[in-house]
Amino acid sequence: MADETECQIPAAGLILAHMSTSSIDTRLAAGGRRRTAQRVVVAEALASAKRALSAQELYERIRETHPTIGRATVYRALEQQVEDRMASRFEREGHVSAYIACDAEHHHHLVCTNCQRVDDVAEDVVAPMLAAVGRRHDFAVDHAALDFYGLCARCRSRRR
Repeated sequence: MADETECQIPAAGLILAHMSTSSIDTRLAAGGRRRTAQRVVVAEALASAKRALSAQELYERIRETHPTIGRATVYRALEQQVEDRMASRFEREGHVSAYIACDAEHHHHLVCTNCQRVDDVAEDVVAPMLAAVGRRHDFAVDHAALDFYGLCARCRSRRR
């Protein structure tokens, strides 16, 4: 069995990386982070979520099985995972940050402002735009994280 696999979760429309402990350890080390039980717990909880979660929602889930973990610990671990590209952050309605587990390279999403569904945007769709931005502004783009907000097909059809 591979260390890391992807699976489509139809109800949420997310592709989440389900990481084994050794894969989490590898990604923490790649980010220069020391392995701690708390960092592993946060990474596993986020990777197993069926939808994007706010930091508070993730904290409450983790507290069910790890009642001594602190809120600040969860929030710090989440921010570190975003920095290390283990997680992606986007804004939900009300200026609330939400998080999803992600692979190290992918950072483009479609976010439904009605149902909070999050879908990936393929790199081949975004790459021409990034190249055009680089040419037009004489800028070497290293990486980008784009989130597109609007209504998914299901929510649009329900409003008709």
